[in-house]
Amino acid sequence: MKAIFILGGPNLNMLGKRDPAVYGTATLADLEAMCRARAAELGVAVDFRQTNHEGTLIEWCHEAREAAAAIIINAGGYSHTSIALMDALEIAAVPVVEVHLSNIHAREEFRRHSYVSLVAKEMICGKGAQGYLEALEAALKYLRQ
Repeated sequence: MKAIFILGGPNLNMLGKRDPAVYGTATLADLEAMCRARAAELGVAVDFRQTNHEGTLIEWCHEAREAAAAIIINAGGYSHTSIALMDALEIAAVPVVEVHLSNIHAREEFRRHSYVSLVAKEMICGKGAQGYLEALEAALKYLRQ
């Protein structure tokens, strides 16, 4: 099986420093280590990436069309603003699972809408770092269907 892409958007590189009451204390490196360990237990490969640049996320989605089995994405603020990213995820033509550390539905009004969710099979939010592990299991569920 091809790797599952785990893509992170803007400001996730600041995890552990940025508002721990909202985003938790786990760092991006902690999330990557957790995901790699769980993927090894599940017998799948992951390709974990983060960028602060919308165009890079879009290019990774294009790459996923040929190179990935599925995409797990926390697009950060681009979730709420980027139709271009939504289109790129649709173009990827692989199962997409959206993940957010915080519960976006209980936050500011502008965070409650996600363009990503319009093309995702599932959204997991408000579960902190654990949400990434649930997203990995959800992606596998869709790949097995």
